[in-house]
Amino acid sequence: MKINAIAASHADRPLAPAQITLRDVQPEDVSIEILYCGVCHSDLHMARNEWGVSNYPLVPGHEIVGRVRATGAAVTRFQPGDLVGVGVMVDSCGDCHFCRQQEEQYCETGFVPTYNGTDRYTGRLTTGGYAEQIVVDQHFVVSVPQNLPLHAVAPLLCAGVTVWSPLQHLKLQPGDKVGVIGLGGLGHMAVKLASALGAEVTLFTTSPEKGADARRLGASQVVVSKDAQQMAAQQHSLDIILDCVAAPHQLDPYLACLKTNGHLVLVGIPDSPHPPTDVTPMVFRRLSITGTSIGSIAETQAMLDFCGQHNITADVELIDAGEVETAFSRMLQGDVKYRFVIDMQRARWDQ
Repeated sequence: MKINAIAASHADRPLAPAQITLRDVQPEDVSIEILYCGVCHSDLHMARNEWGVSNYPLVPGHEIVGRVRATGAAVTRFQPGDLVGVGVMVDSCGDCHFCRQQEEQYCETGFVPTYNGTDRYTGRLTTGGYAEQIVVDQHFVVSVPQNLPLHAVAPLLCAGVTVWSPLQHLKLQPGDKVGVIGLGGLGHMAVKLASALGAEVTLFTTSPEKGADARRLGASQVVVSKDAQQMAAQQHSLDIILDCVAAPHQLDPYLACLKTNGHLVLVGIPDSPHPPTDVTPMVFRRLSITGTSIGSIAETQAMLDFCGQHNITADVELIDAGEVETAFSRMLQGDVKYRFVIDMQRARWDQ
Protein backbone atom coordinates (compact mmCIF):
# COMPACT_ATOMS: atom_id res chain seq x y z
CA MET A 1 0.00 0.00 0.00
CA LYS A 2 1.32 3.43 -0.96
CA ILE A 3 1.09 6.21 1.65
CA ASN A 4 2.34 9.77 2.05
CA ALA A 5 5.35 10.51 4.22
CA ILE A 6 8.11 13.01 4.92
CA ALA A 7 11.44 11.53 3.88
CA ALA A 8 15.12 12.35 3.64
CA SER A 9 16.44 11.36 0.21
CA HIS A 10 20.08 12.13 1.04
CA ALA A 11 22.14 13.34 3.99
CA ASP A 12 22.63 16.82 2.55
CA ARG A 13 19.07 17.41 1.34
CA PRO A 14 16.09 18.64 3.36
CA LEU A 15 13.22 16.34 4.21
CA ALA A 16 10.40 16.52 1.68
CA PRO A 17 7.03 14.88 0.93
CA ALA A 18 7.37 11.43 -0.58
CA GLN A 19 5.38 8.28 -1.17
CA ILE A 20 6.39 5.02 0.49
CA THR A 21 5.09 1.46 0.46
CA LEU A 22 3.83 -0.25 3.62
CA ARG A 23 3.75 -4.02 3.92
CA ASP A 24 0.45 -5.87 3.78
CA VAL A 25 -1.09 -6.52 7.19
CA GLN A 26 0.16 -9.86 8.53
CA PRO A 27 -1.84 -12.02 10.99
CA GLU A 28 -0.11 -10.44 14.04
CA ASP A 29 -0.07 -6.89 12.63
CA VAL A 30 -1.80 -3.69 13.66
CA SER A 31 -2.37 -1.01 11.02
CA ILE A 32 -2.26 2.43 12.63
CA GLU A 33 -3.34 5.87 11.44
CA ILE A 34 -0.66 8.21 12.80
CA LEU A 35 -2.05 11.23 14.63
CA TYR A 36 1.10 12.67 16.20
CA CYS A 37 4.82 11.99 16.05
CA GLY A 38 7.52 13.46 18.25
CA VAL A 39 10.73 14.86 16.80
CA CYS A 40 13.66 13.21 18.58
CA HIS A 41 17.22 14.51 18.22
CA SER A 42 18.15 11.09 16.85
CA ASP A 43 15.82 11.81 13.90
CA LEU A 44 18.12 14.68 12.98
CA HIS A 45 21.24 12.55 13.42
CA MET A 46 19.78 9.86 11.18
CA ALA A 47 18.42 12.20 8.51
CA ARG A 48 21.89 13.78 8.21
CA ASN A 49 23.69 10.41 8.48
CA GLU A 50 25.72 11.75 11.40
CA TRP A 51 26.14 8.23 12.80
CA GLY A 52 27.12 6.79 9.41
CA VAL A 53 24.38 4.13 9.34
CA SER A 54 21.54 5.84 7.49
CA ASN A 55 19.89 4.32 4.43
CA TYR A 56 17.73 6.32 2.04
CA PRO A 57 14.99 7.14 1.47
CA LEU A 58 14.68 7.53 5.24
CA VAL A 59 11.39 8.29 7.00
CA PRO A 60 12.19 9.26 10.62
CA GLY A 61 9.95 9.16 13.67
CA HIS A 62 9.73 6.78 16.63
CA GLU A 63 7.48 8.66 19.07
CA ILE A 64 4.17 7.68 17.50
CA VAL A 65 0.62 8.03 18.76
CA GLY A 66 -2.26 6.94 16.55
CA ARG A 67 -5.52 5.11 16.13
CA VAL A 68 -5.90 1.48 15.05
CA ARG A 69 -7.32 1.20 11.52
CA ALA A 70 -7.28 -2.57 11.09
CA THR A 71 -5.85 -5.71 12.66
CA GLY A 72 -4.58 -9.05 11.43
CA ALA A 73 -6.53 -12.24 12.03
CA ALA A 74 -4.38 -13.33 14.99
CA VAL A 75 -4.40 -9.99 16.85
CA THR A 76 -6.00 -10.27 20.28
CA ARG A 77 -4.79 -7.15 22.10
CA PHE A 78 -6.19 -4.37 19.92
CA GLN A 79 -9.20 -3.52 17.80
CA PRO A 80 -10.05 -0.74 15.33
CA GLY A 81 -10.49 2.62 17.05
CA ASP A 82 -8.06 1.93 19.92
CA LEU A 83 -5.57 4.67 20.78
CA VAL A 84 -2.07 3.22 20.64
CA GLY A 85 1.60 4.09 20.61
CA VAL A 86 4.74 2.85 18.88
CA GLY A 87 8.24 3.61 20.12
CA VAL A 88 11.79 2.94 19.01
CA MET A 89 11.47 -0.72 18.02
CA VAL A 90 9.01 -2.74 15.94
CA ASP A 91 10.45 -6.26 16.10
CA SER A 92 13.12 -8.49 17.66
CA CYS A 93 14.18 -12.13 17.42
CA GLY A 94 11.73 -13.13 20.18
CA ASP A 95 13.86 -16.11 21.18
CA CYS A 96 17.09 -14.92 22.82
CA HIS A 97 17.65 -14.59 26.56
CA PHE A 98 16.67 -10.93 26.64
CA CYS A 99 13.59 -11.27 24.44
CA ARG A 100 12.34 -14.16 26.56
CA GLN A 101 12.62 -12.02 29.69
CA GLN A 102 10.85 -9.07 28.04
CA GLU A 103 13.93 -6.92 27.48
CA GLU A 104 13.64 -6.69 23.72
CA GLN A 105 15.76 -3.54 23.61
CA TYR A 106 18.78 -5.75 24.36
CA CYS A 107 17.91 -8.45 21.81
CA GLU A 108 21.08 -10.43 21.14
CA THR A 109 20.59 -10.24 17.37
CA GLY A 110 19.53 -6.58 17.56
CA PHE A 111 15.98 -5.27 17.68
CA VAL A 112 14.42 -3.95 14.48
CA PRO A 113 14.23 -0.14 14.76
CA THR A 114 11.01 1.63 13.82
CA TYR A 115 12.85 3.25 10.93
CA ASN A 116 16.09 2.53 9.07
CA GLY A 117 15.86 -1.15 9.98
CA THR A 118 15.14 -4.21 7.86
CA ASP A 119 11.54 -5.41 7.78
CA ARG A 120 11.64 -9.16 8.37
CA TYR A 121 8.65 -9.76 6.06
CA THR A 122 9.65 -7.67 3.06
CA GLY A 123 13.39 -7.11 3.43
CA ARG A 124 12.78 -3.41 2.79
CA LEU A 125 13.65 -0.51 5.06
CA THR A 126 11.32 0.08 7.98
CA THR A 127 9.72 3.53 7.92
CA GLY A 128 8.76 5.70 10.85
CA GLY A 129 6.18 8.10 12.12
CA TYR A 130 6.66 11.07 9.80
CA ALA A 131 3.91 9.47 7.72
CA GLU A 132 0.20 8.87 7.42
CA GLN A 133 0.24 5.28 8.64
CA ILE A 134 2.40 2.48 9.99
CA VAL A 135 2.01 -1.32 10.23
CA VAL A 136 3.50 -2.94 13.36
CA ASP A 137 3.44 -6.37 15.02
CA GLN A 138 0.97 -6.24 17.93
CA HIS A 139 3.68 -7.18 20.45
CA PHE A 140 5.42 -3.84 19.78
CA VAL A 141 2.29 -1.71 20.14
CA VAL A 142 1.22 -0.19 23.46
CA SER A 143 -2.07 1.23 24.72
CA VAL A 144 -2.27 4.98 25.30
CA PRO A 145 -4.23 6.43 28.27
CA GLN A 146 -7.34 8.15 26.96
CA ASN A 147 -7.32 10.85 29.65
CA LEU A 148 -4.10 12.47 28.40
CA PRO A 149 -3.69 14.96 25.51
CA LEU A 150 -2.42 12.76 22.71
CA HIS A 151 0.02 15.25 21.20
CA ALA A 152 1.82 15.51 24.53
CA VAL A 153 1.93 11.72 24.96
CA ALA A 154 4.00 11.11 21.81
CA PRO A 155 7.45 11.95 23.34
CA LEU A 156 6.81 9.48 26.16
CA LEU A 157 7.37 6.67 23.63
CA CYS A 158 11.11 7.47 23.52
CA ALA A 159 12.14 10.29 25.86
CA GLY A 160 9.79 9.14 28.61
CA VAL A 161 10.67 5.45 28.70
CA THR A 162 14.40 6.13 28.23
CA VAL A 163 14.55 7.81 31.64
CA TRP A 164 11.86 5.63 33.23
CA SER A 165 13.73 2.39 32.54
CA PRO A 166 16.88 3.12 34.61
CA LEU A 167 14.80 4.42 37.51
CA GLN A 168 12.94 1.11 37.55
CA HIS A 169 16.06 -0.99 37.03
CA LEU A 170 17.78 0.73 39.97
CA LYS A 171 14.63 0.31 42.07
CA LEU A 172 14.13 3.97 42.89
CA GLN A 173 12.33 4.43 46.21
CA PRO A 174 10.33 7.41 47.51
CA GLY A 175 12.72 9.72 49.31
CA ASP A 176 15.74 8.77 47.19
CA LYS A 177 17.77 11.68 45.88
CA VAL A 178 18.07 11.88 42.11
CA GLY A 179 20.16 14.24 40.01
CA VAL A 180 19.31 15.09 36.41
CA ILE A 181 21.93 16.62 34.11
CA GLY A 182 20.41 18.79 31.39
CA LEU A 183 16.88 20.10 30.95
CA GLY A 184 16.06 19.04 27.41
CA GLY A 185 13.72 16.47 25.90
CA LEU A 186 15.06 13.66 28.07
CA GLY A 187 15.91 15.79 31.08
CA HIS A 188 12.53 17.42 31.51
CA MET A 189 10.88 13.98 31.48
CA ALA A 190 13.43 12.69 33.99
CA VAL A 191 12.55 15.54 36.36
CA LYS A 192 8.82 14.90 35.98
CA LEU A 193 8.97 11.14 36.38
CA ALA A 194 11.51 10.98 39.20
CA SER A 195 9.56 13.60 41.12
CA ALA A 196 6.26 11.77 40.60
CA LEU A 197 7.91 8.56 41.84
CA GLY A 198 8.65 10.33 45.11
CA ALA A 199 12.30 11.25 44.63
CA GLU A 200 13.90 14.52 45.67
CA VAL A 201 15.21 15.87 42.36
CA THR A 202 18.21 18.11 41.75
CA LEU A 203 18.70 19.54 38.27
CA PHE A 204 22.22 20.30 37.03
CA THR A 205 22.32 22.89 34.27
CA THR A 206 24.74 25.31 32.65
CA SER A 207 21.89 27.80 32.21
CA PRO A 208 20.75 29.58 35.40
CA GLU A 209 17.66 30.87 33.60
CA LYS A 210 16.28 27.31 33.48
CA GLY A 211 15.92 27.22 37.25
CA ALA A 212 12.33 28.41 37.47
CA ASP A 213 11.19 25.97 34.80
CA ALA A 214 12.99 23.09 36.48
CA ARG A 215 11.17 23.80 39.74
CA ARG A 216 7.87 24.01 37.88
CA LEU A 217 8.54 20.56 36.45
CA GLY A 218 9.28 19.09 39.88
CA ALA A 219 12.91 19.77 40.81
CA SER A 220 13.44 20.70 44.45
CA GLN A 221 16.76 22.40 43.76
CA VAL A 222 18.79 23.62 40.81
CA VAL A 223 22.59 23.59 40.59
CA VAL A 224 24.51 25.63 38.02
CA SER A 225 27.21 23.16 37.06
CA LYS A 226 29.68 25.91 36.08
CA ASP A 227 29.59 27.23 39.65
CA ALA A 228 32.28 25.38 41.65
CA GLN A 229 30.79 26.42 44.97
CA GLN A 230 27.33 25.10 44.08
CA MET A 231 28.83 21.82 42.85
CA ALA A 232 30.91 21.43 45.99
CA ALA A 233 27.76 21.79 48.11
CA GLN A 234 26.33 18.68 46.42
CA GLN A 235 29.20 16.34 47.24
CA HIS A 236 28.13 12.85 48.36
CA SER A 237 24.44 13.82 48.34
CA LEU A 238 22.73 11.84 45.54
CA ASP A 239 21.74 8.20 45.06
CA ILE A 240 21.30 8.29 41.27
CA ILE A 241 22.23 10.79 38.58
CA LEU A 242 20.70 10.58 35.10
CA ASP A 243 23.02 12.20 32.58
CA CYS A 244 20.75 13.40 29.76
CA VAL A 245 23.33 15.48 27.88
CA ALA A 246 24.23 14.34 24.37
CA ALA A 247 27.55 16.21 24.22
CA PRO A 248 30.96 15.22 25.61
CA HIS A 249 31.68 16.57 29.09
CA GLN A 250 33.61 15.77 32.27
CA LEU A 251 31.93 13.11 34.41
CA ASP A 252 34.20 13.45 37.47
CA PRO A 253 32.33 16.43 39.01
CA TYR A 254 29.10 14.41 38.96
CA LEU A 255 30.70 11.29 40.43
CA ALA A 256 31.72 13.52 43.33
CA CYS A 257 28.04 14.30 43.92
CA LEU A 258 27.11 10.64 44.43
CA LYS A 259 26.77 8.90 47.76
CA THR A 260 28.73 5.70 48.30
CA ASN A 261 27.07 2.97 46.15
CA GLY A 262 25.67 5.68 43.85
CA HIS A 263 25.02 5.32 40.14
CA LEU A 264 25.73 7.73 37.29
CA VAL A 265 23.52 6.61 34.39
CA LEU A 266 24.30 7.77 30.85
CA VAL A 267 21.22 8.13 28.65
CA GLY A 268 22.55 10.77 26.24
CA ILE A 269 24.87 9.64 23.43
CA PRO A 270 27.55 12.21 22.54
CA ASP A 271 28.98 12.43 19.04
CA SER A 272 32.49 11.89 20.51
CA PRO A 273 33.62 10.19 23.73
CA HIS A 274 33.47 11.84 27.15
CA PRO A 275 36.88 12.85 28.56
CA PRO A 276 38.65 10.16 30.63
CA THR A 277 37.27 9.58 34.11
CA ASP A 278 39.24 9.18 37.34
CA VAL A 279 38.43 5.68 38.61
CA THR A 280 39.81 6.29 42.12
CA PRO A 281 36.53 7.52 43.71
CA MET A 282 34.69 4.72 41.91
CA VAL A 283 36.91 2.14 43.59
CA PHE A 284 36.94 3.65 47.07
CA ARG A 285 33.23 4.53 47.22
CA ARG A 286 31.81 1.71 45.06
CA LEU A 287 30.38 4.07 42.46
CA SER A 288 29.24 2.99 39.03
CA ILE A 289 28.95 4.58 35.63
CA THR A 290 26.38 2.74 33.57
CA GLY A 291 24.30 3.22 30.46
CA THR A 292 20.81 2.27 29.41
CA SER A 293 18.96 1.94 26.13
CA ILE A 294 15.32 3.05 25.76
CA GLY A 295 13.03 0.55 27.55
CA SER A 296 11.19 -2.68 26.94
CA ILE A 297 7.63 -2.89 25.68
CA ALA A 298 6.49 -3.91 29.18
CA GLU A 299 8.31 -0.93 30.69
CA THR A 300 6.81 1.38 28.09
CA GLN A 301 3.31 0.22 28.92
CA ALA A 302 3.95 0.53 32.67
CA MET A 303 5.30 4.05 32.17
CA LEU A 304 2.27 5.08 30.10
CA ASP A 305 -0.09 3.63 32.72
CA PHE A 306 1.76 5.55 35.45
CA CYS A 307 1.58 8.75 33.41
CA GLY A 308 -2.14 8.24 32.89
CA GLN A 309 -2.65 7.84 36.64
CA HIS A 310 -0.57 10.92 37.48
CA ASN A 311 -1.48 13.14 34.50
CA ILE A 312 2.09 13.32 33.25
CA THR A 313 2.90 14.32 29.69
CA ALA A 314 5.76 15.99 27.86
CA ASP A 315 5.99 19.75 27.41
CA VAL A 316 5.68 20.11 23.65
CA GLU A 317 5.45 22.55 20.77
CA LEU A 318 3.07 21.36 18.07
CA ILE A 319 4.19 21.82 14.45
CA ASP A 320 2.89 20.77 11.05
CA ALA A 321 4.68 18.46 8.67
CA GLY A 322 6.16 21.28 6.63
CA GLU A 323 8.02 22.69 9.63
CA VAL A 324 10.33 19.76 10.33
CA GLU A 325 13.47 21.37 8.89
CA THR A 326 12.80 24.51 10.92
CA ALA A 327 12.35 22.31 13.98
CA PHE A 328 15.69 20.61 13.27
CA SER A 329 17.41 24.01 13.07
CA ARG A 330 15.86 25.17 16.32
CA MET A 331 16.79 21.91 18.03
CA LEU A 332 20.44 22.54 17.17
CA GLN A 333 20.14 25.90 18.90
CA GLY A 334 18.39 24.45 21.95
CA ASP A 335 15.33 26.50 21.05
CA VAL A 336 12.53 24.15 22.13
CA LYS A 337 10.64 23.51 25.35
CA TYR A 338 11.01 20.60 25.34
CA ARG A 339 9.93 18.50 22.36
CA PHE A 340 8.56 19.25 18.92
CA VAL A 341 5.60 17.11 17.92
CA ILE A 342 4.25 16.86 14.36
CA ASP A 343 0.48 17.02 13.95
CA MET A 344 0.13 14.51 11.14
CA GLN A 345 -3.57 15.34 10.78
CA ARG A 346 -2.57 18.77 9.46
CA ALA A 347 -0.10 17.43 6.92
CA ARG A 348 -0.39 18.77 3.37
CA TRP A 349 1.10 16.33 0.89
CA ASP A 350 0.90 18.53 -2.19
CA GLN A 351 3.68 20.87 -1.02
